[in-house]
Amino acid sequence: MPRPGHIWLHVIISTKWSWLPGDPRGWRSRHHKTHSSGDYKQPPSPGEHRGLYDLAQQHAQMPVVIPAAYREVVGRTILRQLHSQNCQCLVISVSGMHAHLLVELPQDIKAQRQIMGRCKAHASKSIKSILPGKVWAPAGKFKPIHDQQYQQNAYRYIMAHRDEGAWVWSFRNEKDRGM
Repeated sequence: MPRPGHIWLHVIISTKWSWLPGDPRGWRSRHHKTHSSGDYKQPPSPGEHRGLYDLAQQHAQMPVVIPAAYREVVGRTILRQLHSQNCQCLVISVSGMHAHLLVELPQDIKAQRQIMGRCKAHASKSIKSILPGKVWAPAGKFKPIHDQQYQQNAYRYIMAHRDEGAWVWSFRNEKDRGM
């Protein structure tokens, strides 16, 4: 159960240029004004929004990729920042181009975005010697956890990213409790 005035969320943040408009894996514009017929689990038909994707690639830079050796630095920085803002985190994974968190944040979406913005800023600073400039794309996805089953599923999903090369931390790991 979350504390009063808080909510559990599955938060997903991506690195800059890692998911462009028209992406063949599926995509949505801000506020879902335009979107593809699929998503990363069930991709849209090949070529859907191809022109938009080609245009986006012409204007985009290379995607920012967090090197494997620095994913723990990024993850621990995010955890420390959450802790400093009195936010609980059950699990976090940091991959090359995105991070997943199961975190308790205030119910107010503006406060959620501010907290995660500070986390992303501190994480970027922690690796600025190898990735100067902005690391993270704006915003992110904030999926509310409505029940215990969904929370458990999200926890397992985030933990499974370890199998894909992500650095993963969980509150269950005794040696990491003190961060």
